[in-house]
Amino acid sequence: MSTVFIALQANEETRPIIDAIELDNPKAVVHRQPAMVKIDAPDELVIRKQTIEEQLGRAFDLQELQINLITLSGNVDEDDETLTLRWNS
Repeated sequence: MSTVFIALQANEETRPIIDAIELDNPKAVVHRQPAMVKIDAPDELVIRKQTIEEQLGRAFDLQELQINLITLSGNVDEDDETLTLRWNS
């Protein structure tokens, strides 16, 4: 098992995004720090546009993640609807 992660700035803009990531990834572990939230997941982390939009209550472009992204770990597979982190073997 390999762990992937994403780290986002901790602010009001990212709170619903983090909630959406938790909903879509029940095995993910969220580490909340004063200025950053790091989300670890075993093997794979999926970020879905639709879930974020439901939490935000507005349209969301996955490219908006870049604004508050600190770092990530894993290979990125992205399209208009999802961003997936996983280690390719």
